[in-house]
Amino acid sequence: MTTTHFDQQQLAERWGLSPKTLERWRVIGIGPKFIRLPGKVIYRLCDIEAYESECLVSSTAEFRQIGRLTVNADCHH
Repeated sequence: MTTTHFDQQQLAERWGLSPKTLERWRVIGIGPKFIRLPGKVIYRLCDIEAYESECLVSSTAEFRQIGRLTVNADCHH
């Protein structure tokens, strides 16, 4: 099985975010799990997809309801 990895810039491009946003999210505990290597942070594709699945909603109302009911209401992309 091959594991695909994204660096911060690649994930930022995938989600249309600033790399600084991902840095801030890591500090406050938002976003997918990541691997910290000396001088580098990488994300496994399986963790990115798991986070995207956690953030999947059908409507804005559903997002608001999930945000109130769950501790992991950090899906903001």
